[in-house]
Amino acid sequence: MSADPAAQPSPGPDVVRHLYVHVPFCPTICPYCDFHVLTRRAGLVERYLERLEAEAAALAATYRVELDTVYLGGGTPSFLRDAELEALVGSVRRHLGWGRLENTLEVNPGTVTPERSAHWQALGFDRASVGVQSLDDATLTFLGRQHDAQQAREAVRTLIGTGLRVSGDLITAVPGQPLESDIQGLLDLGVGHVSAYTLTIEPGTEFARRGVTVEEEDERRGFEQTEALLSARGLTRYEISNYARPGQESRHNLAYWQGRTYLGLGPGAAGHYPALDERQRTGGILTVRRTNPHLHEWLTGEAGTAESIDAPEFVTDALFMGLRLRAGVNLGSLSRRSGLDVAGVYAAPIEANVARGLLALDGEQLRATPEGWWVLNRVITDFLEVEVPRQDTPGSGSPG
Repeated sequence: MSADPAAQPSPGPDVVRHLYVHVPFCPTICPYCDFHVLTRRAGLVERYLERLEAEAAALAATYRVELDTVYLGGGTPSFLRDAELEALVGSVRRHLGWGRLENTLEVNPGTVTPERSAHWQALGFDRASVGVQSLDDATLTFLGRQHDAQQAREAVRTLIGTGLRVSGDLITAVPGQPLESDIQGLLDLGVGHVSAYTLTIEPGTEFARRGVTVEEEDERRGFEQTEALLSARGLTRYEISNYARPGQESRHNLAYWQGRTYLGLGPGAAGHYPALDERQRTGGILTVRRTNPHLHEWLTGEAGTAESIDAPEFVTDALFMGLRLRAGVNLGSLSRRSGLDVAGVYAAPIEANVARGLLALDGEQLRATPEGWWVLNRVITDFLEVEVPRQDTPGSGSPG
């Protein structure tokens, strides 16, 4: 692992350096998907683009924005037609700028051609996150994917040939999946980053309605086998589900895991914003998490939900996200950002989980062990149970 791939500029508390844009349109809905997605209908994309422009302008008028990263997720952003994606990128650039360090487009293999790949690069994308999921046709059929293994291979080769950095998504713990072949095949294509997610059956999905289940022993086997196979080929697990060659880590996703602020643009998009209201700040609020409504409500300008984050919640959120990282969380830095003495306030759960072998503490650096990663929700519950005296002001915290 490079010296500190998680290191990023530390902006002032009110500067937002990261933008997530949600594109909800998909050609079909996968049976395991529980994201806000829908198929396109006449006129709907046009209305989406108009509303997106207005929302981008409103964000620009409200926050200090100096973007380091932009991430277009979905949905299937690459499902947008060339002119539609041009319009979307144009709106972002006009009002918010563009990422200085990294700009990612989520890509479905079935949407890739050499011409489109070159067009995406010309628009300013330098990284593609490709929904490969598997390189086995039977597994892809089970997952309801519309592409086959050959299309996935060709898509990755084309994107790399265009000069884009490529991350490949894999789903593990699928019944009958040849995981070793999937991983070896993906690495042979030359990707520098792999995101490997366990198949999860979420309520309300088609898989849930069918009664599909995932056995815990299959989850654990996939969890361990993935790391063994990828590390043998030079990729380091820098986050629970993400592996990279040195310098290929996702800078945008690192912002989430490091508890940075970011804008959320589009229907269903979530954002983590600086607290700008003086009454909030004097009341101990450090940041605000906002989630936009789904498409039809969002198109009418309806406001989403907002949650004010005080120091204790900021700390537990930062621990939950930061302990996903191999590097873990620096307690001194988190104390300065939150205004709480984290090592002191949370001494009991830290000591208890270190004794259980779930956490390791080296100076001020707290990290989860491999066993701790496996039961991270349980570990964080111990921190949530600590009663923290409420402060009248957020102290010297600067959470940006």
